[in-house]
Amino acid sequence: EVQVVESGGGLVQPGGALRLSCTVSGFTFHDLVIGWFRQAPGKEREGVSCIAGSDGGTKYADSAKGRFTISSDNAKNTVYLEMNSLKPDDTAVYYCAASLYGSINYPLAPIHYDHWGQGTQVTVSS
Repeated sequence: EVQVVESGGGLVQPGGALRLSCTVSGFTFHDLVIGWFRQAPGKEREGVSCIAGSDGGTKYADSAKGRFTISSDNAKNTVYLEMNSLKPDDTAVYYCAASLYGSINYPLAPIHYDHWGQGTQVTVSS
């Protein structure tokens, strides 16, 4: 059974940090690209970052560059999203998704991802 499970969301003050985790099962991690997406109320789901299980290659949306870091622990089939200098505009439900045989060279768009987690809420507020 394929499963994608996120954790680590919560409430944080502006300027604070959070680390999200995503554990994937039912796949060979090496064959995956794992992406993080977010969706704020009334807005479309947007890509944040992705990482290739094969070689650790990464890609970031402009909104994430310099503040967010994606990494993976292949032995644990887990991807992390370290988020720093958080802003109220970062408030959203964050989703992890897996793309089987995908590529970080594809656009960071939901259509390229096949399996999704349930999402975790991140709220940035004082």
